Amino acid sequence: MARGVNKVILVGNLGNDPETKYTQGGMAVTTISLATSSVRKDKDGNTQERTEWHRVKFFGKLGEIAGEYLRKGRQVYVEGSIRYDKFTGQDGVEKYFTDIVADEMQMLGSTEGRGEQRTERSGGGDRPSRPAPAQRREPAPSQQQGMDDFADDDIPF
Repeated sequence: MARGVNKVILVGNLGNDPETKYTQGGMAVTTISLATSSVRKDKDGNTQERTEWHRVKFFGKLGEIAGEYLRKGRQVYVEGSIRYDKFTGQDGVEKYFTDIVADEMQMLGSTEGRGEQRTERSGGGDRPSRPAPAQRREPAPSQQQGMDDFADDDIPF
């Protein structure tokens, strides 16, 4: 039997700061609003821009990272799957939701002018993150000695 494919790739900008909540089991669930825009010309030659808003959810370690490092206006690359849910409210009205459940995220653009990019992945367990395409800048040795006594292995990216 053939299996289907449910794959979403988005590159857009955050419309608000992430909202992180935790399940009773302690798992992070972070939600963002991501705007994607497209531009086209109408029949009269006028430029028309259309913006779509996507609700993206991150779970577990990826949710913790997204909640800590993403901010409103930041450009981000997200891979995941689309999920449709239906909820019946107390008033008996059915409400429908469309979410993107992310399993990979890459922060794009510069980080406070440093030009860094970071990639994070998720998927059932804590997998090591894939190296980012941009180069990371390490602090000078004199700066490293004053840090809070933690190893680079403790940093989630």
